[in-house]
Amino acid sequence: MTGIIDYGAGNLRSVANAVQALGIEPRLIAKPAQLEGISHLILPGVGAFGDCMGELTKRELIEPLRDWVRADKPYFGICLGYQILFDGSEEFGGTEGLSVLPGTVKRFTEGGIKIPHMGWNSALPQDPADEMWAGLGAEPYFYFVHSYFPVPADPAIIAMKTEYGETFASAVRSSAVVATQFHPEKSQQAGLRLLGNFLGAKVPVEV
Repeated sequence: MTGIIDYGAGNLRSVANAVQALGIEPRLIAKPAQLEGISHLILPGVGAFGDCMGELTKRELIEPLRDWVRADKPYFGICLGYQILFDGSEEFGGTEGLSVLPGTVKRFTEGGIKIPHMGWNSALPQDPADEMWAGLGAEPYFYFVHSYFPVPADPAIIAMKTEYGETFASAVRSSAVVATQFHPEKSQQAGLRLLGNFLGAKVPVEV
């Protein structure tokens, strides 16, 4: 059973549609009790880091999320769902995150690039043999919309790298945790393939 965290924002419908395209009917999770029976958890995100943490706090989901990740249960974080795993963000003067992965979230530096980073870009898997990237090719393209990105303290968890003015960690992989700065739900076949790999679901041929 796949759960999608509902904190009042994010691409809930787009993510749910992508999961449904894989033949899985997800459950929206807006309170801790709804995590019962869930095997895989997805936290999508669009918006501000602080707002996301504030809404998760209101719904009493902070500690359940920390417990989930620390218990090594399958978690897929998208955009803000990736960023909040870390200790905090520079956004709006600084906001604390879940602190389940060491590192901070920083803003792109000005240097002839457009901010936010918006559009298609490649993501280079650091371990092409990892089953999470199966069927994606050597350097798949995904859709990005962001001004901030995590800087993991542990380089070993960096799973994908992307170039945009500088090289940044566009995905991490830490045991059962997979998290991406890009949006698989907006990334057509590559995005569905990645979600399918995470959920153990086959991507339909017609997609």
